[in-house]
Formats: sequence, structure tokens, C-alpha cells
Amino acid sequence: MSLEWHAPAIVLAARPHGEGGAVVTVLTEAHGRHAGLAKGGASRAQAALWQPGNLIEARWVARLADQLGSLSGEMVHAAASLALDDPLALSVLTAACAVAEGALPEREAHPGCFHGLVSVIAALARGPEHALPRLVHWEAVLLAELGYGLDLTACAATGVTENLIYVSPKSGRAVSAEAGAPYADRLLPLPAFLRDAAQPSDVQEWLAGLRVTGFFLTRDAFGLQHRPLPPAREALQDRLTLMTGPSDGR
Repeated sequence: MSLEWHAPAIVLAARPHGEGGAVVTVLTEAHGRHAGLAKGGASRAQAALWQPGNLIEARWVARLADQLGSLSGEMVHAAASLALDDPLALSVLTAACAVAEGALPEREAHPGCFHGLVSVIAALARGPEHALPRLVHWEAVLLAELGYGLDLTACAATGVTENLIYVSPKSGRAVSAEAGAPYADRLLPLPAFLRDAAQPSDVQEWLAGLRVTGFFLTRDAFGLQHRPLPPAREALQDRLTLMTGPSDGR
């Protein structure tokens, strides 16, 4: 008797293993972050399938629940190859996959994170300017599902709900312009789109959003594992910093 599941999945990472094989990590709605051995996964015939960001139909089989198991898949949406000609789109895709692989617990269902990442990948088809605000919101969802959620509904100091332009790095709560003014150099700027997804946003606001979520990912989701933020996520933030011009320091 063997254990088996079939599910839509997002490829998060693939690492060569043995003679032409690859240990592949995928994310599914019901099975969470899940690894398996793809036989021939590093071969020329299969390499394109196992690129991070691809949406696939995955099949996992093992004799025992705690085994690595065997993983196979069929392509549904080749997001990785579609992003190859756009360095920013590719950077968004690899950053998101690296964060999901590093932050999410193994084999623990986080359906909100799965659907949110699917939404980021789908938005990339319209361009990175559509995917970047979704990426910031997705990172906030991931933090919440891991128990580190931000509270951006009201000012931590006064309770007001208007003119919230900062985030407290200590509490993860919003702070109003008036209450935060004396401490502005110690607070994180809060872009409007992070509170209201309907708000328009630009490169500087995406960068501000990534700095907010990146701070808490670094401190909590990765810091408690004694690991740094993934290099791909750092690279995306660096790319946006360069896009905003030399006057915008880190």
C-alpha cells in the first residue's frame, strides 16, 4: 500500500540529486510546502518543468508518510519561461518562491499563501507593475498566517483610522502622521496601497511596502529560524532601490 496525492502546485525550488534527479519543493493548497524526488528532474527533458514559479499538476507517491517520496508533474502555466525576457518580472517570481520556500513550514497547509502566490503569478502575465503590489500584500498574508500579522487598521497610539502613514517596527501596528511625527526616523513608512489594495501605487511605494514586510520577515519568519532573508528577495529590493534613483537611500 502506498500514499499518494494529486494537486495543482507551484514549483518553489529544485536542487540536483544523484544521477540526473532533483529534489523539488512545491506548494499546494492542502499539503503545504512539500518536497519530493523527481527522477530525471535535472535532465534536459525535464529541467524546464521544475523552474521556480511554474504552475503544475503534481503527483506525489511514497510508501510511508515520512518518506521524501517520488514527485512527478505536468505543466499548467510556464511562468518561469514567460518571465525570462523581463528581469524585473523574473526577480519578482524568484523572490516570491524563495520567501515561500524559506518561511513556510513543511507539509503544513496554508491555503491563503497558496492562493495569494497564484495571484502574484497570474498578475505577472500583465506585467511586474501589476504583480508587485500583490507580492507585498501576499507577504503580509504570509506573515499573518505564520502568526506575525500586521495591524494597519488604526493608530497604535491614538486609535484614529485616518492619515496612517507609519508602521511601528516594534509592534507591527500603524501609526498616524501626528502621533508618529516625533519618532519618524524610527518608524517604517506605510504606503497607502498596503492598507487599501484599490489605491494606485508606484515604484517608490512598492519599495516602501517591501521594506515593511521585509523587516518583519527578517525579524520574525526568518529570524526565529536564525536565517537571513533569501538572497533573491534582497535582490528584488535592491533592484527597486536602483529604479527609484540615487536620492532614495536604503
